[in-house]
This record gives sequence, structure tokens and C-alpha cells, in this order.
Amino acid sequence: MQFTSSPLVPTSGTPEWSVWVRGGGANTLSSLTGQAAYLVKCVGTSANTYSGITVKHSPKLPGTSWVRNGANFMGFPTRLNGTYPLFSSYFATFPAAIAANSKIFKYVGGDLGPTNPVQVFSPSTERVDANQGYWFSTEVVGNFYAPVEVSLSQAEGMDFGRNGSVITMRVLNRTATAMTLTLAPVASGTAPASEEDLSGSLNNVSLPTGNVPVTRRTFNSGTASWQETLISTGYTETIGPGAAVELSFGIQRSAMTAASTSALYASFLRLTDSTNLFDILVPVRARKTSLSGLWIGEALVKAVESKPEADAVTPTGRAYPLRYILHVADDGTARVLSQIFMGKLTSPGNPVGLCTKEAGLLSTDKANARRLVAAHMPLDRVLSAGSGSVAVPGTLTRSISLPFTDPTNPFVHAFHPDHDNKSATGAALVAGQESYSITRAVTFTFTASPPPGSSVTSGWGSSVIGGTYAEVIQGLHKDSAGVGTGNGLNLTGTFELRRVSELGSLSVTP
Repeated sequence: MQFTSSPLVPTSGTPEWSVWVRGGGANTLSSLTGQAAYLVKCVGTSANTYSGITVKHSPKLPGTSWVRNGANFMGFPTRLNGTYPLFSSYFATFPAAIAANSKIFKYVGGDLGPTNPVQVFSPSTERVDANQGYWFSTEVVGNFYAPVEVSLSQAEGMDFGRNGSVITMRVLNRTATAMTLTLAPVASGTAPASEEDLSGSLNNVSLPTGNVPVTRRTFNSGTASWQETLISTGYTETIGPGAAVELSFGIQRSAMTAASTSALYASFLRLTDSTNLFDILVPVRARKTSLSGLWIGEALVKAVESKPEADAVTPTGRAYPLRYILHVADDGTARVLSQIFMGKLTSPGNPVGLCTKEAGLLSTDKANARRLVAAHMPLDRVLSAGSGSVAVPGTLTRSISLPFTDPTNPFVHAFHPDHDNKSATGAALVAGQESYSITRAVTFTFTASPPPGSSVTSGWGSSVIGGTYAEVIQGLHKDSAGVGTGNGLNLTGTFELRRVSELGSLSVTP
């Protein structure tokens, strides 16, 4: 069966061929499809030879579809190790393709005619050339392309994108003997001029930036945790006869050091076997991650300073959670928020976005919006002033002020005469008479690996960030002079934040 761009859209022309001719007006082949074989007719005679022609393309996983109603024209990912494997060896697990009642043809050069293509009569002596297309006329259906079957958790290959962290691969040994599979990294070629550049536009540039730093993930039963090892050279996996193994791969994003946050990394993972039958290239892609977007999680306070015990910072009986909402803009500006709204905005076009107040939402679509709140913070706060930035590793500090008159101040009670900041005659009082201004200096130290006790097994540094948490509270304890804004209380713990949106823009409503 023939098609131009998708198997779901058959060609409307003849069932045998889809054709493209330079300058032709009735072409039925409009684009090249991956994992399909093609014949290219060049000018000249059979005496002319053409070699070294490079056809650049975005790589795909191998795949075939055998049909019964015609001659299947296809190629195979065989391995060249001095010579290519024999038909009889390569198709040993798919014998119907080379059975006595099947016909195999190969192209031998020159114009098509009665003697071209030539029939292959002896599968036991003919070798399967990876650069050759073959016609198979046989009463069989299936998806055989090699003595091994590779399937991924992603149909287009190992694409980690910006934030992907784990991809699984299932490898089935079709043969009746044990197989030693070798997996090794291979660099990608230079991208053609039509490939996108680092900014996403089309230009004549060389891509990719570098190889994807793929890791091999293995489970350590002793520590009940996953361990990741960078795949810098080839390693082997043994697969029993007719058996399958599931392999897990990760990515070492700290090794993706390109300056642009849109940098593309691309390479291959090569699969070969010890009997030199197949040579399969699995495409691998990844973009350098950006930490812009909306992050939500908790800080776990695990130790608090005790003033009665000589300022000793003692562990708490149980970790106390404090929700934090953090937004990182495209320009790197980090804001700690007391609340966030997600939905259609009032800005032109009513795009779905993020805003800091309900007034920023489209009034007719509020029913579909969401609001998230950090209850321990004062209302309507957008904290962007401070030091540091969101980076791994890195440190971010912000100050949370709570005026003595704020309704969320723990010293204030609107209906208690001793805590309403009013005198007996109703006159307003100043700070330190009935309530005190409180300042919380919070510090987030981002670490390259999860803190102790974390349950995160993948995605750290891309979809999950965190580290150690510290806070100093001023205003809750008197100093030696008896002033209510004295000695600070120190809190320590850990924190973890998960990205819930990659939107780097935030509508800040006054």
C-alpha cells in the first residue's frame, strides 16, 4: 500500500507506485515518509554511477508493515561487520518471508525491465544489504523488521523535551537463543539548512548543540532507590530466548550547559547484537530546560530555635508543612506569591494565563478558573524584592512583612479590646503596644540532588526543584531591652516545589 505523508491517507493514484517527477504536474508523492523505501531515477545511462549521496532526515524508529496484496518494498537495519548477514539468518524468526512459495527481488541498477529487478533464489547465500531495498511477494502479514523488536514509551523515539526525566524501552528477543544486546551512544549529524535554529526560526545553522546525556537507570534493591549512570560508552544487556526486558533511561540535565534555554540536543542510542544481525539507531532528543513557570510545593519545618533552651535549634516532633507558590518569569524574575489565579485573562485575546488577583480574570469564565493559596502568608503579596535567583544550585531570599495592623497578624483580634490596636478611648495605638510588626526572612537553597528523606526518584532539577529551607522570624520574642521586635527565631528544614505550568509570563494586578 502506498501513501504520501501518512498511512492513514492512501494515495489516490495507482496502487503500485507513488511518483514524484521534477517539474511534473501530476505527482502523487508529495513528501518523503520515514521508514519507507524509495527508488530514485537519475539522468544518464546504466554506465553512470552515483555514490556518496546524503539524504538528511529526522530519524525514526524502524518499522514495517507486511501486506498480502502486493510486493512489499522495504529495507532492513542489518549490521555490517565485514559482511552483511545472510537472508536465512536474518529471517530465521520470520521464515514465511523467505519460504519456498515466496519471491524476493532486488534492484541491480539501470532502468526497470524484464531483468531488473532480479529475483533472489538462494536466501542461504544472499546477504541483506542495509542500503538496498527489496521486494517481497509473500502470503504473510506482520511487522517484522529485525530479529529484535524495540518499543518505547514514546512513539517518536526517546524525546525528553524540556522536562522529561524517564523513558522506558521494551526489547523483545525474537530468536530461540539468548541474545547479548549492546547499547552505545552515537552522535547525530549536522542538521540541514531547513532545520530550526536555537530560537525556533528557520535558518542555515548547525544543529544539534550536542549529544543528549542519557543515563542508564537501575534499581538498587538494597537502598530501594533508582541509580542513574551516564551512558558514555557501550554496555550490554542479556535477553533470554523469546524473552523481553524493560530498560529505563534518564537524562543528566546538569550536563546540558548551552547558553540558550532553547538549545536542542540530539543523538542516537545504537542497538547491536553479538551475532551481528542488526544495527538499530534509536533517536534521542532533548531541549535544555528552563526553570520559568509556576512552581508549587511545601517547605517542611523540621527544627525550631528554643529561646528557653539557650537558643538551641531543636528538632520538631513532626515536620510542619508550609505551602509556597513561586513564579519564575522568562527573564528570570522570581516572585513568591500568597495566591495565584489560573484561567482566561482580561488582556487582549483573553489568553489562558496566570494572574495575581481575581480582577485579572475574564469575568465570564471565572467558573473555569482556579485559585491556589498559601494560607500562612499575608493576603495579596507579590514578593520580588530580595537577593538570589532560582537556579540549581543557587539561593533565593525573600522577606515577608506582616505589619502590626494587618488582620492576619497573630497579635491582632478585631473584636478583643486588648488586641484591636485601640486605646480605651478608641485612639489608634502604635506598634509594640498591643501588637507587633513581624518580619519573616526566608531562604531557599536549591540543591543539585534531593534532600534526605525525599521520595523524588526522577525529574530533579527540571520538573522538581528544592533543597534546604531556612527562616528567621523577627517580632515574636523580646530582646534584652524588652522591645518586641528583638531576637529572631530560627527555623530550618527542607522544601520541594513541582512545576505546574511552564508559562513564564505573569499578570501582576496592583
